[in-house]
Amino acid sequence: MAEKMNLEIVTPYKKVVDMEVDEVTATGKLGEFGVLPGHAPFLTSLKIGELVYKNNNAVEHMALNWGYFEIKDDKIIVLVETAERSDEIDLERAKAALGRAEEALKKLTPEDKQFKIYEAALERAIIRMQVAGKAARK
Repeated sequence: MAEKMNLEIVTPYKKVVDMEVDEVTATGKLGEFGVLPGHAPFLTSLKIGELVYKNNNAVEHMALNWGYFEIKDDKIIVLVETAERSDEIDLERAKAALGRAEEALKKLTPEDKQFKIYEAALERAIIRMQVAGKAARK
């Protein structure tokens, strides 16, 4: 059994991560899951959420925005719209986005076309703030 897995995280704009890791946890459509070396192959969709990877004693937290996660032969490929490390997130910008989304949702009903857009923006802002808070604790 392998000791490490190769993790690649790719957005439409760049490859964000390409490294060997010991463990990965992510937020799938059906909930949080984790993988270790030797994990059975699978493919799943990701929702807005956090991805954490560990390499030796270092832990990295990232905010992800929708995508796909595949593991096969100890190689993990994550294709997502956006991926931000905890130390890259502008906390003030995330707080402002949270406020804008909350204000917009107060004026909309679930039947409005814009409701889902602002609901996703709210979820994104909350995740970004949570992940950014973990950078401050390092």
